[in-house]
Amino acid sequence: MITGVVILLPHQQVRAVKVDFIPREMPWKRATTGYAPSTVQCPPVLPTIRAATTLSVNETSWLKVRQPNTVWALRDFLSRANITGLDTNAYIGDGTNKTILPNIGIAISGGGYRAMLNSAGAIAAFDNRTTNSTGRGQLGGILQASTYVSGLSGGSWLLGSLYAQNFPSVQEVIMGASSDLGTLWQFGDSILEGPAELSVTQYYNSIFDEVNGKEAAGFNTTITDYWGRGLSYQLINASNGGPSETFSSIGNDPQFLAANTPMPIIIADERAPGQLMIPSNATIFEFNPWELGSYDPTTQAFAPLKFVGSNFSGGTLLDRETCIAGFDNTGFVIGTSSSLFNTFYLQINNTDAPQRVKDRISQMLLEIGQENNDISDWPNPFYGFHNKTNVNAASKTLSLVDGGEDLQNIPFHPLIQPLRHVDVIFAVDGSADTSAPGANWPNGTAVVATYRRSLFDSSNVGFPSVPDQNTFINLGFNTRPTFFGCNASNLTEPSPLIVYLPNAPYSYSSNVSTFDISYNNSERNSIIQNGYNVATIGNSTLDLQWPTCVGCAILLRSFNRTRTAIPGVCTQCFNMYCWNGTVNSTAPVPYQPTHLLKSNGSASLLSPVSFAIAMVLGAWLILFT
Repeated sequence: MITGVVILLPHQQVRAVKVDFIPREMPWKRATTGYAPSTVQCPPVLPTIRAATTLSVNETSWLKVRQPNTVWALRDFLSRANITGLDTNAYIGDGTNKTILPNIGIAISGGGYRAMLNSAGAIAAFDNRTTNSTGRGQLGGILQASTYVSGLSGGSWLLGSLYAQNFPSVQEVIMGASSDLGTLWQFGDSILEGPAELSVTQYYNSIFDEVNGKEAAGFNTTITDYWGRGLSYQLINASNGGPSETFSSIGNDPQFLAANTPMPIIIADERAPGQLMIPSNATIFEFNPWELGSYDPTTQAFAPLKFVGSNFSGGTLLDRETCIAGFDNTGFVIGTSSSLFNTFYLQINNTDAPQRVKDRISQMLLEIGQENNDISDWPNPFYGFHNKTNVNAASKTLSLVDGGEDLQNIPFHPLIQPLRHVDVIFAVDGSADTSAPGANWPNGTAVVATYRRSLFDSSNVGFPSVPDQNTFINLGFNTRPTFFGCNASNLTEPSPLIVYLPNAPYSYSSNVSTFDISYNNSERNSIIQNGYNVATIGNSTLDLQWPTCVGCAILLRSFNRTRTAIPGVCTQCFNMYCWNGTVNSTAPVPYQPTHLLKSNGSASLLSPVSFAIAMVLGAWLILFT
C-alpha cells in the first residue's frame, strides 16, 4: 500500500523551483478595456497571414527557452521513476542533445464539467507543486517537463481558467490560495444563475450589455458570445467575467514568456458554408498564444491572434493604418471550443434573467434555427487566401464549432503535427461514450476517430494503430492505462507514443452527465481526486512500477532515435501496458464498472477535519487499502 497526496497547502514551499503567483489582469494583460473589440494602432511591422509550412517565429523562439527549462523537472522525475539499468541523469545530461531529450505533450479531452474536473485531477498529479506529488508512487514533474498541453471543449475550460490566472496549480485554485482564486470553480452556482456575489439580474445585465456592445461595434454575435461570458464568471473572474482578458495576452505573461509553463493550445472545428453535420475530415483550427489557424491542407495558414478581428484579404490588411484587437476574448475562445453547450440557453426562460435578456436570446435562437445554434462567428482572416483549397476563402465569416463534433474528442491534432516533433502524448479522456447501465464512461471513440482520420490524411500526419471500441471494453483498455504505438517500426509515418488515461471509477463514480451544470464543492473535489487517481492508478496502488513505466514511455522514442538498448524493466512495462495487436470485436456485455480502489474511510477532500490534519502534518494523506 502506498499513501497518496493531492492538495497543496497554500502556505507550503514547493521542493523544486517555485513559480510565483502573479495576480490576473495586470496592465500588460489588457489588450482592450472591455468585451467589445476595438481599433488600435497597428504595430510597425504590419500583421499578415502566413502559410503553415513551418512553426511560427514566436513558437520557434519560445521553444529555444522552453526545452532547456524542462530538463530539471524531467531529470528529477526520471530519477524517481527508478528505471533500473539506466543512469537517467547521465542519459539526459544537460539537455543540449536534442536527439536525446524527449518532447512531451498532454491532451485534455472534452466532456463538460466532468472532463474539466477529471483532467484537473490529472494535471494536479503531473504538477510537482502539488503536495507530496514527488513522493513514492507519484508523477509530479511531468507537467513541468512538458512542452505542450492541448484542450478542447470542457478541457479548454481548464486551460483557459489556469492560464488566465497566470498558471496557478490546481491545488491553489480549489484551496483558494488567494481571494480571487477562491471565487473560481464554484460550480454549485449554476452558469444559468451566475456567481453568488451577483444577483441574477446583475449577472445577466452585465452579459447582455457586453455582448450588445460588441454588436454595436459592428461585429457579428452569436449565442456563443453569451455562453463564453457565462463561462468567464465561473472560470476567469467571478466579479466581472474578465471582459478584457484575451487569449493572446498569455503571450505577455511573464511566466509564459520565461517558458516556465507548457504552451497551451485550444482547438475548434471549422464549419463550411451551408454545412450542418461536421465531417470526420473537418478542418481543425487551433488557438495558441500567438495565432489562430490550421495545419490542415485546406486552410494551411495562420493569422496573428491578437489582430484576428482586423480586415485581412488575400493575406494582408486592407486598411494599413488600423488594426482590430480584443476579438480573442478568452471566454469567447473557450466558448467557441465548447459551442455544443450553447443549448444550455434553451433553458433561459426557466431562470430569473431579466426579460430583455430572455427575449434577446430567444430571438437569436429563433433567427439562426436549431441547426445553427452551435456556431461561433469569427471575422475570417483567411478571406481570399489559398483560394483553391480553403472552403471559406470566399466568406468574410469563419464559423467554428465545438472541437469534439468530429468525434475527435481528445485534442491530438496539434500534438501530432510533424513540425512539433512530440514524442509522447498523455491523453486524458473524460468522454461519455458508453450507455446505460454504465453510462458516460469513455470507450476509446476519440482515439479511434483520430486514427481513422489519419488513414486518409493527405498531410502525412501519423498516428498509431488502435483497436475498435468493442475491443477497448472487452480488453479493459477503458479502465486502465494503455500505450499505443510502442513498436515504431510498425508505423507508416512518425508518430508519438500515446499514453491513454481513460476516466474510470477509482475512488468516485465520476461518470456524471456531460450536461449536468451544477456541482457542489464536495462533488467537484471528488471528481478531481478521482482524476488524480486515474493518472497515478491510485498512487501506484494497482501497480508499484507505474511511475517506472511512465518514465519508460517518456523515453521510448528517444531510445529509438539513439538506438539505446531498452532496459529490462522497460521491456516488462511495455509487455504489460502496450497494445499488442489483439482484437476482440464481439459485442461486450453491458458495462457496469465498480470502484477500483477501496477506501478505508479517510476524511473526505477539503473537509474541515482533513484540512486541520493537513495543517498539522504538512501533508494531506489519502490512504487506500
